[in-house]
Amino acid sequence: MPLLSARHITLGYTHQGSLTTILQDFSLDVAEGELIGLMGPSGVGKSSLLRVLAGLAKPLKGEVQLFGKTLTRPHPRLGFVFQQAVLLPWLNVRDNVSFGLDFKSQPELGRAARRARVEEAIEEVGLSHAAEMFPAELSGGMAQRVSLARVLARNPEVWLLDEPFSALDAVTRTEMQDLLRTLISRHNASAVMVTHDIDEALILADRAILIGNKPGRQIGEWQLALPYPRHDALLEMNSERVEILQALRDAHGHKRQVETVEFVI
Repeated sequence: MPLLSARHITLGYTHQGSLTTILQDFSLDVAEGELIGLMGPSGVGKSSLLRVLAGLAKPLKGEVQLFGKTLTRPHPRLGFVFQQAVLLPWLNVRDNVSFGLDFKSQPELGRAARRARVEEAIEEVGLSHAAEMFPAELSGGMAQRVSLARVLARNPEVWLLDEPFSALDAVTRTEMQDLLRTLISRHNASAVMVTHDIDEALILADRAILIGNKPGRQIGEWQLALPYPRHDALLEMNSERVEILQALRDAHGHKRQVETVEFVI
């Protein structure tokens, strides 16, 4: 049984009484220890789908299940990493990581256990030296490390990530990609990561899924079996890269350039 599954998800919105469907009849199974890269151009419902998978929004149609039970609200075994770090500016790194661990929705932990979990998470993302620093003192990469630590401290079984490294420079992005893959593997977690970057999906994912068309639907899927790390193996995955680009062009018309749908190559 998959840890997380989505069945026949349809998403849309109503404007002036007219319904617009953005994603139609999408299904997904996430296995234990699997990292799925969810790709596609802007406007096909990737981020909206991620919010539904997190229990933060409801679909027009379909159902999400976590551990075989219908998901109707956020669950402590799901962790969410946003595109921006979303840190509380008046709290230091340690307090940002620990924020919410004592909420009723979280598993009950004693104060000492919470403190130990926070310190371990901060150490795992390489920020022990910065635990007393405030968000205004952090670089973009450091701030996103805090976001990863905040999720890590909750020990989720499934991570949901919405383009978490898109605002970072190339060098920092590479470091963060390696860190994420290490954390996911070390804790045997599963993950669904939204990305516009084909190379990022090829570098990180066990399985890459492409959404395209209007309304959005799955138009391709690739199993990626090369061992990690893969930064030096991108040339070996060039055939998959070409197939993804071709599938996107086929879905949106040959005359339309990939760049016009804001898909990074």
